[in-house]
Amino acid sequence: MSAEPNFLDVKIMGREYRVACTPEERDALLSAVDLVDSKMRDIAQRTKNTIAERVAVMAALNIAHEHLSSASGGSGKEFSEAVDTSETKRRIGGMGARLDAVLAPQQQFDL
Repeated sequence: MSAEPNFLDVKIMGREYRVACTPEERDALLSAVDLVDSKMRDIAQRTKNTIAERVAVMAALNIAHEHLSSASGGSGKEFSEAVDTSETKRRIGGMGARLDAVLAPQQQFDL
C-alpha cells in the first residue's frame, strides 16, 4: 500500500483502491480495510460468489448488523438515537462521492 498526501492506496480482495484520507485517519482506515477485506473474503468463500459488488453489499450488511447489534445490545434503535445522524449522513455522503470518483474509471474494465 502506497501513500500520497491525503490519499491512501489500499487493496481489498486483490483490487486496488485510492481513498482520500488525512494522516490522522490513516490507522483507522487501514483497520477498516482489514475488516472489509476479511469479511468480503469470508463471504466470497462461503457463498462461492465471485461478483465483487454482491460480496461487498453482503459484507457491508453484515458489518452494519454486527455493529448495530453490539452497540445497542441487539437493537439498532438506541444506537441510532445516540448518534448525530446529520454528521453521520454528511460523512457517509462524502465517502460515497469519493468512492464514486475512484470507481468510475474502474467500471469501464468490469464490462
